[in-house]
Amino acid sequence: MPKMKTKRAAAKRFKVTGKGRIRRAAAGKQHRMMRGDKNPARRRRLRKNKMVQPCDFENIRRLIPYMFKGA
Repeated sequence: MPKMKTKRAAAKRFKVTGKGRIRRAAAGKQHRMMRGDKNPARRRRLRKNKMVQPCDFENIRRLIPYMFKGA
């Protein structure tokens, strides 16, 4: 059976932590950050990375099969 291919777009967007959880960037951070569109508290929140929810974990794990230990 051939090797599974990693989806490169997903590999660039997600990182796996040491505990095996998947980290992602916050959505809504690309543009319209200034001039009253987003307040400073919201901009600070958007800086932080988020963890992928458990319901999405299996789908993302299939996209990036070789990023996990023991895969």
